[in-house]
Amino acid sequence: MRRRDFLVTIGAVTASPLAVRAQQKARLPIVGFMGAATPAAWTPWTAAFAQRMEELGWTNGKTIKIEYRWAEGSEERYRQIGEEFVRLGANVLVAVGGDAARKATSKIPIVVALMSDPVGTGLVSSLARPGGNLTGMSIQSTDLAGKRIELLKEVIPTLKRFAVLAYVDYAGTLRDVEAIQTISKRIGVEAATLPIHRGSDIEPAFATLDLQTQAMYVPPNILVNTNRVFINQLAQQRRLPTLHGFREYVDSGGLMSYGPNTTNLFRRAAEYVDKILRGARPGELPVEQPIEFDLVVNLKVAKTIGFEFTSSFLARADEVIE
Repeated sequence: MRRRDFLVTIGAVTASPLAVRAQQKARLPIVGFMGAATPAAWTPWTAAFAQRMEELGWTNGKTIKIEYRWAEGSEERYRQIGEEFVRLGANVLVAVGGDAARKATSKIPIVVALMSDPVGTGLVSSLARPGGNLTGMSIQSTDLAGKRIELLKEVIPTLKRFAVLAYVDYAGTLRDVEAIQTISKRIGVEAATLPIHRGSDIEPAFATLDLQTQAMYVPPNILVNTNRVFINQLAQQRRLPTLHGFREYVDSGGLMSYGPNTTNLFRRAAEYVDKILRGARPGELPVEQPIEFDLVVNLKVAKTIGFEFTSSFLARADEVIE
């Protein structure tokens, strides 16, 4: 072998490990997306998140790697997903609720698209300065719970008793129930709590309803989100009006909802991820609160269960599904 060819060969061999290390160092940032339900149920939200990331310059597979995992309504699986992303070395986690992600890591930045009561549940120190590794969007669930019950009383002026389908293993729902009991006593109605721990508890909970129950409020959380179609089917069979926190539940057969626009919250979550990937500290990014709330009613469901809205109430609705 000529000396020149020998030196070229040696150069290529010695350069190879350097090239490999350079490729390793150039690993794409990983965003661990913790889906609480199923891909189909979350399609509008994942699409909104991915689109906003693209608009901000993050193309999945080219400048970033978004890894999706799905808990399918299992709280245990949701915790495992957080732990899995920690082992994977994710740069940012995107979650809902926040508790499972926080238990998985105190170091990796966490953006929570939906937090029911971040200060009250201890997820953040304050809305203005969250501290720690977690930030995102508060849905003001505790405050909104009272407003929703007032709306329920408005559409059912004779309301005396309603049920609350409560996933009691979730701290956010427990705080919702406290707020609901307070406002119910003030307006003179009885709120009967139906505790559930898992999906298999839902149908037996409905079986305990008495004839005096005039409506049902379903606080939003990981378990009822996954089972929202089934819940609404059971309610329709009993001709029971249902009130929800998000329009997605109304799309799935609920009667009415009042709450923030979920799709917009996931777009905002993408903006938080963008800031963190560019160097911002999550503990210094204020928790955002929604400023717009949508009242959505489903007239198809109303017809099915024999319920009538007043024309003045329908005129106030932001969206009427016919």
